[in-house]
Amino acid sequence: MAGGLAALFDDVATLARAAAASVDDIGAAAGRASAKAAGVVVDDTAVTPQYVHGLAAERELPIIRRIAVGSLRNKLLVILPAVLVLSQFLPFLLTPILMLGGAYLCYEGAEKVWEKLGGGHAAHGAGEQALPDEDTVVSGAVRTDFILSAEIMVISLNEVVDEGFWSRAAILAVVAVGITVLVYGVVGLIVKMDDVGLNLSERPGKAVAALGRGLVKAMPRLLAVLTAVGIAAMLWVGGHILLVGSDELGLTFLYDTVHHLEEAAAEATGALGGLVTWLVDTLASALLGLVVGALVVLVGSFTWHRRQAGKAGEAGAH
Repeated sequence: MAGGLAALFDDVATLARAAAASVDDIGAAAGRASAKAAGVVVDDTAVTPQYVHGLAAERELPIIRRIAVGSLRNKLLVILPAVLVLSQFLPFLLTPILMLGGAYLCYEGAEKVWEKLGGGHAAHGAGEQALPDEDTVVSGAVRTDFILSAEIMVISLNEVVDEGFWSRAAILAVVAVGITVLVYGVVGLIVKMDDVGLNLSERPGKAVAALGRGLVKAMPRLLAVLTAVGIAAMLWVGGHILLVGSDELGLTFLYDTVHHLEEAAAEATGALGGLVTWLVDTLASALLGLVVGALVVLVGSFTWHRRQAGKAGEAGAH
């Protein structure tokens, strides 16, 4: 009996060690996968603060919390099952679906550029100049986050595609939770940094108070910069999805052109080649994103004007 019990304990210990090793492997794989998606994570962090810029300070964290919950729901309940099923049974559909999302990001970025240039008011009318309510803000942010989250998950999937189905599922779930906590934790810190500065400015000590006042003065500018970076990130990420996706689908002209430009820039700049190559790729992706997004905006604006003209004609007939 004692021998059987000891053998049972040995088996349990062996299983526990195997489980611990499995957890370690999943954590390591999730770390590698997350690192590959780091660029999109930075973009996601830059895009989100624009949605709370200009809103009441006491509502910033609740809105960010709602966006974070929506983002996690996107990743775990929609994107994760979808990419697992597609990668298992229909892997050829991943690229076209991701490109549709990239085109939507290009549209979002180009539309915001158009609004900054003053075209948005003409297209949508004066009645839509008021600030949107919280539900509109959250739904817009979650919609944009969906595309960025999809790219994060697909990039992560590519790093663990050789793992078993359930290992892939566990790794991607860890990536989804970890990245969501990271992104929206950082966003929460960014948008509340002015409150931290205000608190510091009221504390004793000249250096601490000066630091607090500096934070208060800097935060509006930082949020404005992040809004601009977020718009650029939409164009960059969307354009890059289209650039890489078109190459994977056999339309290699654009990708090959950018690749040749990168090689020429790297050869011409020596030690700075790595940085310059990245800049060339980023600028080319953003330019492609702006062109594609502008075309979608123009088509949408033309359709809107045609619809309004049709409504006016119907009203005149009555």
